[in-house]
Amino acid sequence: MLHMILKRDNTNIEKLLNFPFCAPQEFIARIKNGDLNDPLLRQILPSEDELKNIAGFSCDPLNEKSAEKAPHLLHKYYGRILLLVTNHCVINCRFCFRRTSFLKDSRSDHNFDEAFKYILNNKTISEVILSGGDPLILPPEKLLSLFEKLAAIPHVKRVRIHSRIPIVMPSKITDDLIKAITATRFSPILVVHCNHANEIDEHIKDAIGRLRAAKINVLNQSVLLHGVNDSVDALVALSEKLTEIGIIPYYLHLLDKVSGTTHFTVPINAAKLIHSKLQELLPGYLVPKLVYEKAGAKSKIAFS
Repeated sequence: MLHMILKRDNTNIEKLLNFPFCAPQEFIARIKNGDLNDPLLRQILPSEDELKNIAGFSCDPLNEKSAEKAPHLLHKYYGRILLLVTNHCVINCRFCFRRTSFLKDSRSDHNFDEAFKYILNNKTISEVILSGGDPLILPPEKLLSLFEKLAAIPHVKRVRIHSRIPIVMPSKITDDLIKAITATRFSPILVVHCNHANEIDEHIKDAIGRLRAAKINVLNQSVLLHGVNDSVDALVALSEKLTEIGIIPYYLHLLDKVSGTTHFTVPINAAKLIHSKLQELLPGYLVPKLVYEKAGAKSKIAFS
């Protein structure tokens, strides 16, 4: 079905391929055949709506360029830095807030000398967040090397990994990968990204079980997306399914206003109403924080 959709006559499809379609078969297999409104399909299917230019949406809505203190290193918030360890993902989510930088740096091997020098010289940094792209796309030996270099810096207390891979391609969660990220003094924190309960199957349950057995703390962050999960029922089901397999609901993000994503927008008042209902229906530990990011802010901004 997906092949037929992508091959349909669409004069603008080539323009969209500046951010090409990409999704692993493991994820595609969970899409309901014949349903163009399937919440998983909507996350990955290119749309002409991406060509709309709407005021307030831009290529870098969070002004990340101003936070780049060394190549591949962003220092936005006190005490923690973001290390962009790769530019590659196994899936191209159409709402990705780094979608406009997809083709800017196609190298798979980054030089982190200046980044590590920055971390070493700034003793306020206690946490390093590995992001990208998707850090778990790297070979285990490269991940191990990163962890070992960070472990050699005394004031770094924690390493956090942000990854979509355990959800969209659980086959990549191998024993070698788990050993690589647990081989040092750190107790890694893994933040996965799941937006809908239909993304979770027995393969993901198994992968998460092995990660937790290795004493890796697993949290989830979602993005509130129109036509995907902008309903109370969808988000209740997601929180319950996540908790069943040992993942703590962590953040529910409002959409970052990056060009090409306007059709996924959920109005703030609607988001607040949905979140308020979640608080009524779920115990507190199952309710993710509703947050958004603002350029120049000192932290994520949470709604009460």
